[in-house]
Amino acid sequence: MNHAHPNSAEVVVIGGGLEGCAAAWALTRRGVTDVAIVERHTVGSGGTGKSSGVVRCHYGVSSLAAMAARSLEVFENAEDILGTGVGFHQTGYVVGVAENNVAALHASMAGQRAVGVRTENVGHDDVAELWPTADLAPFAAFAWEPRGGYGDAYQTAQAFAGAARRAGATLHQATTAKSVRTEGGRVTGVELTEGSTIATRTVVLAAGPWSAALLASLGIELPLTAHREQIVLIDPGGPIGPVPVFSDLVSLQYIRPEGTNRLLVGNSDLSTLEPADPDDYSDHADPAHIERTAERVGGRLPGLPAPAIAATYAGCYDVTPDFNPVISETPIEGLVVAAGFSGHGFKISPAVGTLVADLVLEGKSSDNDIPAGDFRLSRFAEGDLLTSPHPYAGAGQMR
Repeated sequence: MNHAHPNSAEVVVIGGGLEGCAAAWALTRRGVTDVAIVERHTVGSGGTGKSSGVVRCHYGVSSLAAMAARSLEVFENAEDILGTGVGFHQTGYVVGVAENNVAALHASMAGQRAVGVRTENVGHDDVAELWPTADLAPFAAFAWEPRGGYGDAYQTAQAFAGAARRAGATLHQATTAKSVRTEGGRVTGVELTEGSTIATRTVVLAAGPWSAALLASLGIELPLTAHREQIVLIDPGGPIGPVPVFSDLVSLQYIRPEGTNRLLVGNSDLSTLEPADPDDYSDHADPAHIERTAERVGGRLPGLPAPAIAATYAGCYDVTPDFNPVISETPIEGLVVAAGFSGHGFKISPAVGTLVADLVLEGKSSDNDIPAGDFRLSRFAEGDLLTSPHPYAGAGQMR
């Protein structure tokens, strides 16, 4: 049920996806309960509903690893914290690299441990027990996160929204924000397409790839590319037993269980983007992508009983020039943006909410391992991009 549009709110969140709902939840936990979420369709109907839902803390960027580690605690305790489960399956997460990436793997793991990530080196025999159908010969080293796994991004967004509403926030679906109104360099309200305005002094803009146009109307550039990403679901043709998420940085793919009888396969090579209109794109994988996926999976998992393509889908990432998010104050007082998650958004969403609440209430991060400056919007104009000091050849964008 939607509430009638309010005349005013202490905070208006534009966007009812994962990050917007996480922000509303985090604000209510800090005592800011007069929060209005405006969503043009329904909660989780944009990129959130197309997320592959992988949960990992394996990042070379220390602040991202810390955000994933903090978020993992919420996924593990969702029923206590959010009042409901979020579909989290703690299968574990393994990443494997070739010889040219071994040094980067070890350096990344050291950085992850420094911010509280539980990660360990494992050998071929260990991984063979985890993935008995896999050909592991091309790999030189592996890292193992026993607390990793996968979850349901749509269910998580709903859980954030539900928790926020129980604390007093209001949700307004089928409600489109036309513009952010300002006066004298600060926020004064949000104008809706129907013509009404919600008066407010604080706006959190979390509208995914649609965020850039709203900012552009205010003279603020947010460099985003809507990138179409394709996913393939495979029927293995027989039981394969419990398996963890497998990040294959040799074939540049990731594979995770999907329920009990399918595998979800995604792409780890974003060196070439496929720009798309997030309002009008093919939501099924292309034949060429399906063929490449079949070749990669067949080469990596030759022991599958009788694999067959079960289904495909596609979604859009909102990608920044450095493949890392913007969670930032802006030149307009009272306007905070959380967008450009570049495929990382689900696994860090609880920490995103916390950082947004920090910026709204304090203007700085409350976590020394997650400096707000890392995610500032101005870094693009400054030429100071947020990149891993230990990039992986072939998959540096996503790690």
